[in-house]
Amino acid sequence: MTAAEAFRALHHHRAPGDPLVLPGPWDAASARVFEEAGFPALATPSAGVAAGLGYEDGQVPAAEMFAAVARIVRAVEVPVSADVEGGYGLAPKELVERLLETGAVGCNLEDSEAGVLKDPRAHADWLAGVREAAGDRLFLNARVDTFLRGVGDPDRAIERAALYVAAGADCVYPIGAPPEVLPLLRAGIQGPINAVAPADGGPSPAELGARGATRITFGPGLQRRAARALREIADGLLA
Repeated sequence: MTAAEAFRALHHHRAPGDPLVLPGPWDAASARVFEEAGFPALATPSAGVAAGLGYEDGQVPAAEMFAAVARIVRAVEVPVSADVEGGYGLAPKELVERLLETGAVGCNLEDSEAGVLKDPRAHADWLAGVREAAGDRLFLNARVDTFLRGVGDPDRAIERAALYVAAGADCVYPIGAPPEVLPLLRAGIQGPINAVAPADGGPSPAELGARGATRITFGPGLQRRAARALREIADGLLA
């Protein structure tokens, strides 16, 4: 079994309340911490990596993001999926080649740009191109940005998700969906669903899993929590 196949298998046959929990490393050191804690796989957050590289979210040049992902992959033995935002304007074949060069087994791809939702059918066609180029070598997590962009109707998220699943997405990620909406999304979406959990407070991964989430990620939450802890240490040194 390849690393990508092993990663894909982690998403299936999960019991309610037992989602796949994927911490988000922002550099090699944090990746090793999560691996040593026993997590079976990791998923990088673009905003967390951006902070670690000294950029605002969405401002990391593609070459630097791919290099950062490669360093994280090299640091651990467990599979790593990479958040590569909207794909940096790359054609599907080039995007897949550059992801595979990093050693990543999957990717997270957004369906909005500059705060505006993309045309869902055009985006589905692009995702189909990524799937064709990747074959089974990459796990595709298709982000659905409707809730994030102020479209609160769950049916709009379900419609987009259906297009992306038909295009070959392995999982859909209705980012920003309220926890109480997850059961409705679960009923209307085929395949795994990614939900984001707060790094501290709010519904636990198990609670989100019980509502219908297949896998849990944290966005930049863990990196930001670590930064706050480091600030407390720094303040103590000056006290």
